[in-house]
Amino acid sequence: MQDLEIYIRDLEAGAVNRWLESHVGQLMLDDSDVSSVIKGSANFNEGQLKITLYPQAFGKRYTSLIIEGERLPWSSDLDCARSAWRAMDTEVRCSPGEWKEGEPAEDEKWWRLDSRGEQLVAWN
Repeated sequence: MQDLEIYIRDLEAGAVNRWLESHVGQLMLDDSDVSSVIKGSANFNEGQLKITLYPQAFGKRYTSLIIEGERLPWSSDLDCARSAWRAMDTEVRCSPGEWKEGEPAEDEKWWRLDSRGEQLVAWN
């Protein structure tokens, strides 16, 4: 199982569904209310995807999106973030590499994609 994880700032209701529906098949994701955890699914390349949205990740303004599956629509978190940014036109962040659960994230730089371009930044 592989995963992609991005963080979307000020996520609008329905935005993830509108973005993903052109990249995956049989999307089942009701993101009409993005104030609580949302779980969904989709098909990609003859495989099943698990999709989860976690609101208020890294503070109140960011929603974590995790896509899990054997085959994924993007080859990296950054490719996924680029696609999301183009579709949603709101700030998107992602890890630059192989962060592992349990490692401190505070010192790590993150990719920030927004109207200023792509930059490696400290989260805060």
